[in-house]
Amino acid sequence: MLPRFKTVVFDVDSTLAAIEGIDWLATLRGPEIAQQSEELTARAMAGELPIEAVYTTRLERIRPTAQELLLLADAYQEAVEPGARELIAELQQAHVQVHLLSGGLRPGIIPFALQLGVPVDRVHAVSLAQDEDGTFSRLDGDQPLATQQGKPLTVQRLQLRRPVAMVGDGSTDAAVRGVVDNFYAYTRVARREKVVAVADAEAADFEALRALLFV
Repeated sequence: MLPRFKTVVFDVDSTLAAIEGIDWLATLRGPEIAQQSEELTARAMAGELPIEAVYTTRLERIRPTAQELLLLADAYQEAVEPGARELIAELQQAHVQVHLLSGGLRPGIIPFALQLGVPVDRVHAVSLAQDEDGTFSRLDGDQPLATQQGKPLTVQRLQLRRPVAMVGDGSTDAAVRGVVDNFYAYTRVARREKVVAVADAEAADFEALRALLFV
């Protein structure tokens, strides 16, 4: 089997792991905040709202602590999608560069990435600034990945080895169409019609995705 791409970029939430990190954190604040967060996330990922319209709103309601962000890293590892770790290893053995590109929170994603064998310098996510009370409710300066166009802008800035494939489930992932060679909608966790409609192909699991990434 030969790889079709020199670089494969994966979304994290609802793609490599079967959770949305921010919604998982919201469950720690009770059912009301959890429901509000899930509704905002679903609307943003379906393309009904730009992600920047909901990002700080969710953070300010949740205000995660440093300890809770570490717990999120454990939650990602427990929710890893079947076959994800093996496919990443196979791509890297074939000398394909693997990047993680996420609008999720960097402190939770970095340990997960390392467990998947992806080095830190190929992990692109959102950094937070700590508040005086020790919680995190603010972005650490300019964070493009907390915006709707953050993923295509980041892909362009990275100047990745081509051809490049992007794998993801949401509208922010689909936004990379035109700056990558192929966009694949991953739908085992969440299937969003608007995202599937613009994808080059749909992968219902990692075995199907493997067939798209290798020839």
